[in-house]
Order: sequence, then structure tokens, then C-alpha cells
Amino acid sequence: MSIQTIARQEIRDLVPYDAKPLDASFTRLNANEAPVNPYNSALSEPVNRYPELRPRSLQTALADLFDVRAPVLCPTRGSSEGIDLLVRSFCRAYRDNVVVLPPTFEMYASYATMQAADIRRAPLLAKQGFAVDWQTLESQCDRNTKIVFLCSPNNPTGNLIPRTEILEFAKSRDGKSLVVVDEAYIEFSDQQSLANEIDDYENLVVLRTLSKAYALAGARCGAVIASEPVVNILSALSSPYSISAPVTNLVLAAMQPDNRAAAVRQIEETIQQRDRVSESLATLEVVDHVWPSNANFLLVRFAYPDVATESLAEQRVAIREFADDEPLRNCARITIGTAGESDRLIAALGACSRSLS
Repeated sequence: MSIQTIARQEIRDLVPYDAKPLDASFTRLNANEAPVNPYNSALSEPVNRYPELRPRSLQTALADLFDVRAPVLCPTRGSSEGIDLLVRSFCRAYRDNVVVLPPTFEMYASYATMQAADIRRAPLLAKQGFAVDWQTLESQCDRNTKIVFLCSPNNPTGNLIPRTEILEFAKSRDGKSLVVVDEAYIEFSDQQSLANEIDDYENLVVLRTLSKAYALAGARCGAVIASEPVVNILSALSSPYSISAPVTNLVLAAMQPDNRAAAVRQIEETIQQRDRVSESLATLEVVDHVWPSNANFLLVRFAYPDVATESLAEQRVAIREFADDEPLRNCARITIGTAGESDRLIAALGACSRSLS
């Protein structure tokens, strides 16, 4: 059974919005655009014309970056839009469900809620380094489970899910549900992307983004990598002209060899800073535990959370604190910054640690 058969029927029946691409030789009187760009002094490029309906140049560049075929990649406005499109395409309101593995990225559940899809949970095993409880995960899936979201490396815990376990689970869900693997932080790990498995697992979907490793969070650009039937469904549902011409041009510039090399150097620097910060924080009295991380952040549990929070606030250092609910009680996610920013973080927490002695 083709994976597209589990998508919503009304979405499968959609006819994608289409517009004939025209080159510069045409007099364009077909799209109700403004004929001129009156903002020459304010804008670096004209934007009075619509961009490509679905920018092929961007699709090709991202496919090259992620080492996949262009037809299996759908460009999106960040990976968050990819999550939204997947839930709206495959989940019928008040009937279907998604399964999430908390603690994890909250937008999986948020987009399911927006679609009125049920949310089932298979909590990660905190005492086992936030490993996946595969038995519980399988028990949460039923005939109406359309999507299972796996984040690897996971946000906010930073741990990887072994690719062999993911593929085994995807095989068990073949023809039943999508297995969506969010690889927003994969560049900071030594694990190979699962994108190269798409051709062998029709229900496997991989989310990638340029927001983290490639330093383009403000551009809002990502990709869904999936089998061609899934990509075609998402393309039909996505808004026409959704990715602006300036964003496309910015990403294409960032994908030039020199800029890609610079991004790789920055990834290496982030990994070095991550290891340094982890080692330093682990020695401080205010810190109770630092988990290993394969991402550009650390999950830290404070022995004295109020003291740590006050000291960081005084030094105007912002971190992501979590609610008091288990298993993240007294924990915070700390993004790895520059060497100077790391020094400021360590100094602030070191000062309050000394005050406790």
C-alpha cells in the first residue's frame, strides 16, 4: 500500500496552484503585479514581481546540500512549516492521532492541536539518558496513528536515537503511519542523516533546517525530505509563492562553496565550545548534572536553580528554563555561543558557585 493512501482524501484530491513560469523576455501582464519597483533606494533588489511559484533553484541547492535527489525535497519556511504541512496533510480532525516523545520540541504537539488531532505520548526514559521506550511507543500507536515524531538529536535533551532503531521502527509502521525524524541539529553530531534512506522507506520523512548549523534562522528556510508521493502532497498543500525572492537569493548565496566552508568551520567551533562549556559547568557547585549533547546546546540541571537564575539575570545572560514538571525539574537548555559568550556564562555561574562555598 502506497504511503499516500493514508493522507487525507481531500488533500490527495487537491490540484496544486499553478502559474506558468515566464522569462525576462515576456511583458508580464498576467499576474496583477505592480509594473515597476518604486523603492530602488530602499531595497537591494526589485520585489514588485512574484517569485518563482516553487523555486526550483532553491530546491536544487538544498538537495545538493543535503545530498538527495531534488524530487524528494520540498523547501519550506523553516522546518516548523514542514511539521504543519505534514499534520494538515495526514491527520483528519477529531479522528487521527500523532505520537510524540516528551520531553521534545513542543511544536509537534502544537500543530497537532491546531489540526484537532489527538496527541499520544511515549515519554523518553530519563534515567537511561532519555532513550526511546520503544515498547511504550509501539503500544501508543493504533490504526489512526498517522505520524510519529522523532527528534534526533533531541531538543532539549541533546541525545541521538540510533539510526538502526529508527529504521526498524519505520519498517514496522510501513503503510500505517509516517515516521518523521527531525534532524535540526544533526550537523553537530557524528551521525549520518537518514535522508539517504528515503528511497528504501516510503513512510520515512526527514526534516532539515538552515536555522541552526547554517546560521540562517532569520531567513526561515528548511526542507522536508520524503518519498515523491509525500513531497507531491505537501507541494499541493503549501501556499503558492510562499518563499520570497530575497530569501531564495540569500540561501543561494549562502550555499556558495566559500560560505559553505565557513559554515563548516563554525560548526566545528561550536562543537569545541560545547565540549569546553560542558566540562567547565560540570565542575561548578551550582550545577548538579550536565547531559552529553550531540547538538548546539546543553541540558543542565541546577543544584541551586534560584541562585543560578539570579546570577545569570544579573549578568544579562539568557538561557531556556523549563517548568517544574518532571523530568526537567530544575533544568535549563543552554545554547552554545561564541567563546566570549561562553566565558560570560561560565563566569556568572562560577561566581554564584563560589558564593555557595
